[in-house]
Amino acid sequence: MTGSEHPAQQLVADVFARGCTSRAAFEDVTSRWASLVLLALGEGRYRFNALRRRVEGVSEKMLSQTLQALERDGMLTREVVTAIPPRVEYELTPLGAGVAQRLRALADLLEAHAGEVRRAREERTGAR
Repeated sequence: MTGSEHPAQQLVADVFARGCTSRAAFEDVTSRWASLVLLALGEGRYRFNALRRRVEGVSEKMLSQTLQALERDGMLTREVVTAIPPRVEYELTPLGAGVAQRLRALADLLEAHAGEVRRAREERTGAR
């Protein structure tokens, strides 16, 4: 830090900056599977296999990697429930719930305009 810089200047988050933590989290959250996982967990707690069924098409490996990334970023918690048989449950943190809420608004918008998107795709690909 130079003499003219204040600590607050170094802590400014900028999602456009390559090395910013917010950018790394943004990339994790906006990945294909993470967005869907966050939306699903916005509905409530899920066990691994139930979450895999809810997010159709995700492989076990990709779901595991996605959950690890989201847990690392503080978006969800992983709880081992001591029962017979033991199980693992995932739940959103307050940060993850806020992100999921905003993603839900985006998903609602896209679902409401699915017909428009379908027509635009058909026009551009010539498919009927």
